[in-house]
Amino acid sequence: MKIYDISQEVLSCQVFPGDPTPKKEALSLIEKGDVCNLTAFSMCAHNGTHIDAPYHFINDGKTVDEVGLEPFIGMAYVAEHQGVVSCDDAKKIIEKAKKQNPEASKRILLKGDLEVSLDAAKAFVSYGILLLGNESQTVGPKDAPMAVHLELLGRGAVLLEGIRLGKVPEGVYFLNAAPLNLAGADGSPCRAILIDLN
Repeated sequence: MKIYDISQEVLSCQVFPGDPTPKKEALSLIEKGDVCNLTAFSMCAHNGTHIDAPYHFINDGKTVDEVGLEPFIGMAYVAEHQGVVSCDDAKKIIEKAKKQNPEASKRILLKGDLEVSLDAAKAFVSYGILLLGNESQTVGPKDAPMAVHLELLGRGAVLLEGIRLGKVPEGVYFLNAAPLNLAGADGSPCRAILIDLN
């Protein structure tokens, strides 16, 4: 069994332009005579490796605590791609995943420098995926991400953004990307891992 940590380190992670960066503060330190080391930190829910709940773009959409854990934990398929993901690309990815493991085709993780087109988003949700992951800090075009988010989040898929798949070969894995249980939140950081069960 091989475990891949596909998360960014939080305090040095990538941040979407305009979002605040994570910060930490030492509240107490043993070296200063305190009884223990104690750290406080602050961050945006969408820093580093994180999930998007529907509420991120849909005002009456489900929040992190309302989504449930099924989309974030289960078999997943890693597919490598470069450039814009088209409708045909999305269909080929799903069909390839289905052949290898039908359950894995419900959670698609996209590896590479890519952008999910609106047509691809429509194709992914037409297959009933539960989760779509990518290495960018946002799915869809960085200068206009709303339409792709609305298509995916509005039709039952959640997003896993800012993952790191450079060392992960294409194929089927067990994914655990459970978010923090944040009531009323639009997103959450997570420690995403893939397990190669072969």
